[in-house]
Amino acid sequence: MQLFREVRNQYTQAVRNAKASFFKQKFASCNSNSKKFWDIVKSMENKNTFSQLPTALRIGNSVTTDKPTIIENFNKHFSTAGHAFHLTTPTAFNSTAPPTATRPSLPHFSFSQIHSADVLKELQNLDPYKSAGLDNLDPFFLKLSAEIIATPITSLFNLSFVSSEIPIDWKAAAVIPLFKGGDTLDPNCYRPISILPCLSKVFESQVNKQITDHFESHRTLSAMQSGFRAGHGCTSATLKVLNDIVTAIDKKQYCAAIFIDLAKAFDSVNHHMLIGRLSSLGFSNDCVAWFTNYFSDRVQCVKSEGLLSGPLAVSMGVPQGSILGPTLFSVYINDVALAAGESLIHLYADDTILYTSGPFLDTVLTTLQTSFNAIQLSFRGLQLLLNTSKTKCMLFNR
Repeated sequence: MQLFREVRNQYTQAVRNAKASFFKQKFASCNSNSKKFWDIVKSMENKNTFSQLPTALRIGNSVTTDKPTIIENFNKHFSTAGHAFHLTTPTAFNSTAPPTATRPSLPHFSFSQIHSADVLKELQNLDPYKSAGLDNLDPFFLKLSAEIIATPITSLFNLSFVSSEIPIDWKAAAVIPLFKGGDTLDPNCYRPISILPCLSKVFESQVNKQITDHFESHRTLSAMQSGFRAGHGCTSATLKVLNDIVTAIDKKQYCAAIFIDLAKAFDSVNHHMLIGRLSSLGFSNDCVAWFTNYFSDRVQCVKSEGLLSGPLAVSMGVPQGSILGPTLFSVYINDVALAAGESLIHLYADDTILYTSGPFLDTVLTTLQTSFNAIQLSFRGLQLLLNTSKTKCMLFNR
């Protein structure tokens, strides 16, 4: 027994040392790459989430255990996630988008031809362990055959630009319900994980690069937006806001902030308004036609445990799991910062902090309330709804 304990302890120590050495090398390889760092951290987490269908689901006032019924109701629930604004707003409400910023005339943006070398690189960098979309084209197969298929795939991408049409199969998403925690019977306690066809994401990656290069070179996006932009991130956003707050405190001033959370923001984007924004930013008629087609006829099916629901139309929102989605959302809310008035504002995707400071508390709170009212109107004009339970106010002072 003594020998067993000694060997067991030696084994346990050896495993610990091996793990420590492995992750030490992993973290050392990150250098200043924060995304790579957090990917490693996430891989170390022991998450309790699971993607299996629940044994039962609450539908209205009843509970069903029939799996085909469960999967169909999940699809209905997820496909209407962005309708919250319309369900809570009186039909008489006249929703007009907030005015866009007055800018110097921007150069027109038109798509450029995609090169096969860029597509080849994208295909070779595919993660072979990712799931295939509803088209059943496995990323492992695409990666393996990259040198053979890169040229014809590139021709297909460029033909899409010419025709302003996207293959209908690339607009179909497979959605997997992922349990977040809480009541397993409540569909609101499940997060939709969308799996798009692999080739559509390769194509979108090329399109997104052209768009973001254009935006960054002409400084189109608001300086107050840190989400999904090269050279920006959570760290830069936090440092900016923290510095402003600390500066106010050092001056012995009051600083008040409102942390604004939106309900299903990405799912609530109005396609017509977004297309209008792109047109106002100098996108050519061909580009506008392409994006109009991009949003049209999109469908989703819920897929789990070998079951597949029927398709349902997705008429709102930027496609979840897409490459273009975050960039298009930033375009959609780009001018919200203009409504901040005398307060300061900073955004990270759909998360917004509105804050102001001054020597007199009453004045600070009045200014912040005025700005908050204007920001709410701006969001309502975009048909975005505040999540009141997660929108918080905080006061900072010595």
